[in-house]
Amino acid sequence: MDETTKDVVTEAEVKETKTEAKVPAKFAKIVEEIEKMSVLELNELVKVFEEKFDVSATAVAAPASAEATAGKEEKSTFTVELTDSGATKIAVIKAVKEVLVLGLKDAKDKVDAAPTVLAENMKKEDAESLKKAVEAAGGKVTLK
Repeated sequence: MDETTKDVVTEAEVKETKTEAKVPAKFAKIVEEIEKMSVLELNELVKVFEEKFDVSATAVAAPASAEATAGKEEKSTFTVELTDSGATKIAVIKAVKEVLVLGLKDAKDKVDAAPTVLAENMKKEDAESLKKAVEAAGGKVTLK
């Protein structure tokens, strides 16, 4: 053959190169129906399955290896943000005043300004105790 002749692949040759998966007899009819569907119909079918069975067809990421996880340092300092003062604002003011050792006016100003940062660069234990106290009083806190 010369350079101008193109290789032509027949449908039979393509089928020969495909690897056929063994389909159990109980699924043969379903697989046969799916093979007849267009790509758009398959996409629609996947969406129906996702909604019907509350699942996702996206690939699941493999868990991080122990070595990669061990290399990361756990965060030691946090910024505590008051996201909502809640319905019991007075109790939240008292909790902020006690934990942060603030005057009444300073604690009230911080709570009134929600969402606001209550404290920055707090140790993990201190940040968690502040969060616990504010949430027990009815406020909402996020640690960053």
